[in-house]
Amino acid sequence: MRRKNKIKVSGAVIVGLMLVILIVIYIIVSSVMSTVRHMNKSSTTSSSTAKASTSSSPSNKVGEKQSELPSQVLDLTNWKLTLPVNTNHAGDPDEIAQPELATFSDSQHFYVNATNDAVVFRAEAGGITTKGSSYPRSELREMTNDGKSEASWSTDSGTSTMIVREAVTHLPDQKPQVVTAQIHNQTDDVIMIRLESNKLFVEQNGKDAGDLDTNYKLGEIYTVKIVVQSNIAHIYYNNQLKVSVTVSGDQNYFKAGCYTQSNTSKGDKPDAYGEVLIYDLSVSHM
Repeated sequence: MRRKNKIKVSGAVIVGLMLVILIVIYIIVSSVMSTVRHMNKSSTTSSSTAKASTSSSPSNKVGEKQSELPSQVLDLTNWKLTLPVNTNHAGDPDEIAQPELATFSDSQHFYVNATNDAVVFRAEAGGITTKGSSYPRSELREMTNDGKSEASWSTDSGTSTMIVREAVTHLPDQKPQVVTAQIHNQTDDVIMIRLESNKLFVEQNGKDAGDLDTNYKLGEIYTVKIVVQSNIAHIYYNNQLKVSVTVSGDQNYFKAGCYTQSNTSKGDKPDAYGEVLIYDLSVSHM
């Protein structure tokens, strides 16, 4: 009887050992399955991330220089463009009016910058000039009636305002000067916003009418607001009134862009250039 009991105890031990082995196998299999599921999940996440990265790549192309038109950055409805070239296009030098201006860009003189937030205006010292000037320009001229008619307003009637947010990014080497904004009339400029080296100021009748910034650094973005009312032009620089001058007359209009104040006779090479970036531009008459 004792021998039989001993055999039964040994059988119980064997059964117990088998249960332990099964439990260990279960734990190992569960661990392996968990690891596999985790790896699959990571793979799916990586795949999704890769897909997201791939799908976002077209939007990155929006930052390329030619991916937008200037008219998509600035409201050019009531403007006309003068370029420092003379091709078979209308104008001498070329002029781009509406509706053509709405879909126009020029990779050398009038295009959207790489970050898609400004329009680049560039004019080389060797560029073609208008008949009334010896200096080249890539410059907008104020228009009305959706660009069909030339703007013409009086300094003593209502309030005329132009606001331009811009930066000068390059100057000619020998005569480092550009004009970035103007009031003009039928014969000559009335006032100009002018940069000479690092001095940004208002010019009137060929003379310095007041400083805006005496230590301007190329590339710095600033805002100029010109307000004309009751024969006085008030010029604000970064929201501060800096200069007020007397103006009078009819047939006035605003201009903005890059009017390079040099040419080859001043010692600059033909490819020396002025460059202005305009980020925002608006005009109102009240």
